[in-house]
Amino acid sequence: FSSLAYASMLVGSFLFGAFTCGMLIDKNQVHFGGKSCYGLALVGNSVLLVVAVWLTDESKVATAQQQIVPACFAAVAAGLQNAMCTSHFGAVVRTTHVTGTITDIGSTLGRLAMIFLRKGCRRSRLNLVEVAEVGVDARKLLVLLPMWCSFLLGTTLGAYLYTEMGVEALLIPAGFTCTIGATYTLFRPALKGFLKEIERERLN
Repeated sequence: FSSLAYASMLVGSFLFGAFTCGMLIDKNQVHFGGKSCYGLALVGNSVLLVVAVWLTDESKVATAQQQIVPACFAAVAAGLQNAMCTSHFGAVVRTTHVTGTITDIGSTLGRLAMIFLRKGCRRSRLNLVEVAEVGVDARKLLVLLPMWCSFLLGTTLGAYLYTEMGVEALLIPAGFTCTIGATYTLFRPALKGFLKEIERERLN
């Protein structure tokens, strides 16, 4: 089985997952209570992971052809998850890979450092534009840093669970996403009303 064909099928599956997410969630930023079907996307992600586990043959005689189908299901799940939220507070959000997040953290810290160095490290010397720039970059870091730490914790925990459980370790995130998705779907009307009330009070 060609390595190129294997890789192409995985990339195509990831793309299909992102495409499916685009049909379920119509906004790049998180927007709870609207028309976006976050609950359905999360439950769908859980189902895809469960199917991937169910189809996986962990025997030593399993061929690449036998493993490509469950791998594609997992890739669809990853693409669906990755596209659920692509930006928040101006920060680019990617939940299935971390290299871009590290780049964004480094460049954001570099911009903040240069702004303060030009002003002698005194916030009181910043003009209005620089204060606004610092605020925007600080909000980005509030998204990027916890996301990177969560990613590190998740990969460490995932590696440990895989050594203990094998591919069945995927059932843990599958159960988590299913629970979150079902809870959101169940309480979506109440959440929508709550968010509208907050917005009304803010405008008043």
